[in-house]
Amino acid sequence: MSRYFYLIALFFLIAIMKSQTTNFNRLTDEEKRVILYRGTERPFTGLYNNFNQKGTYICKQCNAPLFKSEHKFHSTCGWPSFDDQIEGAILRLPDADGHRIEIVCANCKGHLGHVFEGEGFTAKNIRHCVNSISLKFIPENEPLPKVIKVPGKTEIAYFASGCFWGTEYYFQRAEGVINTSVGYMGGTKTNPTYQDVCTGTTGHAETVRVEFSPEITNYEILTKLFFETHDPTQLNKQGPDVGTQYRSAIFYIDENQRAIAEKLKQLLLNKGIPVVTEITPATDFWPAENYHQKYYDKKGGRPYCHFKRKLF
Repeated sequence: MSRYFYLIALFFLIAIMKSQTTNFNRLTDEEKRVILYRGTERPFTGLYNNFNQKGTYICKQCNAPLFKSEHKFHSTCGWPSFDDQIEGAILRLPDADGHRIEIVCANCKGHLGHVFEGEGFTAKNIRHCVNSISLKFIPENEPLPKVIKVPGKTEIAYFASGCFWGTEYYFQRAEGVINTSVGYMGGTKTNPTYQDVCTGTTGHAETVRVEFSPEITNYEILTKLFFETHDPTQLNKQGPDVGTQYRSAIFYIDENQRAIAEKLKQLLLNKGIPVVTEITPATDFWPAENYHQKYYDKKGGRPYCHFKRKLF
């Protein structure tokens, strides 16, 4: 009897640990049938089949943004149809039937439906046929919920581009970024404070540590974002902030990162952009004080010396 009780207890413990690890939104039995087990809801019964409000369609399981309302069109097929997706939101997989192409959420791999091309419904000539039950609609005047990221392999990158509040602001919002934190790198003093770094004598740069999923994004995409969200031609300053602590710098952790950073810098130099960004090996990263972390999320507003424009 005691052994039987132990096995039951172990079973529930494993189930609890698994739920805590995934931590996705709770699904009903019918939602599980479609999202987890690749089922299909009956045509013309879904909530969003005849639905035309402005906003964003997100994944029911993990909150990842999938489609914009302007992507939606009426195809008379019985399921919501979209002729485009939010960039990087959808993965295509061969369907088990050997004929169709399944589409799943790129973040959590939850089943959405199928994709078809060449039907001529819209100018884009594509139809993402999606189960309503796999989606949740967020009106355009409401904030999107936080995406529940999938635990797994991640990689790290370090970027410095002036005040780390603004640098972090853009990386926080980049697709595939799991977490960010601000701190100090490239100097000589152990465990420096903000006041130490502000003297300009420690050699540190205000730096952002970026943790990202290589399944969703990559180092080259993030490095392009780095170059495109500050002025890499300014030496030892960024906007009104002056000093070596505000220099433009990439701290690479391996030869692959170094090669990518050097390649992108050279591309800009070839375009006649006099980039002064330093590309040097990563050293100790010293986290900044708590009040600096996620600064614009806490205080509101937008960066005062960072901006985004197309360079590549």
